[in-house]
Amino acid sequence: MAEDYSKDLFEFFQKMWNPASFPLPGMFTPSMNVEDIEKKISELQSVESWLKMNLAFLQMTIKTLELQKSALTTLQESTKNNQPASKS
Repeated sequence: MAEDYSKDLFEFFQKMWNPASFPLPGMFTPSMNVEDIEKKISELQSVESWLKMNLAFLQMTIKTLELQKSALTTLQESTKNNQPASKS
């Protein structure tokens, strides 16, 4: 009895080309149901909003760290300038 390896081969290629298992466009027959498409659009818009929120949080964190770095650099420079000259 010969075993059917086509399913395993398909899964192998799917994991190779799409390791995160996101659905790839064109891999399957597109839906002809308007409700399914509207649902998918809504889901993707939710993901888009979540990503935008995370992007804004990341940008805010970067700006905060840049300000912290600037403040520390300024503090260190002012400390160096206010120290009396050391004797050589």
